[in-house]
Amino acid sequence: MQPVVTVGLDGSPESLAQAVVQAAEGAVLLAVGRRRHRPAPAPHLGPVAQAALHHGRCPVAVVPHG
Repeated sequence: MQPVVTVGLDGSPESLAQAVVQAAEGAVLLAVGRRRHRPAPAPHLGPVAQAALHHGRCPVAVVPHG
């Protein structure tokens, strides 16, 4: 069983996206949150979730705002 590691980061969306992908190196799963946006025809992902999905090297769970 792998330990759960929580990382809180601060900065611009672009620097956060890079930091999240780097922090997830060697992870079994990366979970990222998704902000609530105004209704749209399709769900919108921000730059951090986008980067995690496209550049992460492990499965990514995008969790909607509760």
